[in-house]
Amino acid sequence: MSKVGIIMGSDSDLPVMQQAIDILKSFDIETEVDIVSAHRTPEKLFTYSKNAHLRGISVIIAGAGGAAHLPGMVASMSPLPVIGVPVKSRNSIDGWDSVLSILQMPGGVPVATVALDGALNAGILAAQIIGSSNKTVLEKMLLYKENLKTKVIKASENLKNKL
Repeated sequence: MSKVGIIMGSDSDLPVMQQAIDILKSFDIETEVDIVSAHRTPEKLFTYSKNAHLRGISVIIAGAGGAAHLPGMVASMSPLPVIGVPVKSRNSIDGWDSVLSILQMPGGVPVATVALDGALNAGILAAQIIGSSNKTVLEKMLLYKENLKTKVIKASENLKNKL
């Protein structure tokens, strides 16, 4: 089974990144979670990025706040798809610094970027990437999407009954 690497620059990012961990577990996708700081542990960043594919990781989700260099630096060294999660941190400029740092990558070094604090969508996107070549995950994704549809239909019916 494919594995998703979930990394973050600091343990303060865990409450946001937990959403990705939880949704991937619901799809029975194994995760490897670690703290890898682009600025404080660059050697660990290099090793992680260059070797993740050798450990069975198929997709990397990287969450970072502030300057948010982690996703881009990982993408520059890894052959794997990287999904960046901008995290609104205490030293952030309303999160825009993180969003733009992850979003504005140069040509040749793509990072898929989700919304500010959007780790849930990062986890879903990682599952969809894996599901494109894994029938079991694809079937679970189809069921997940159907359940989303059902929730909206029920909410619509409930609303109409209240009016």
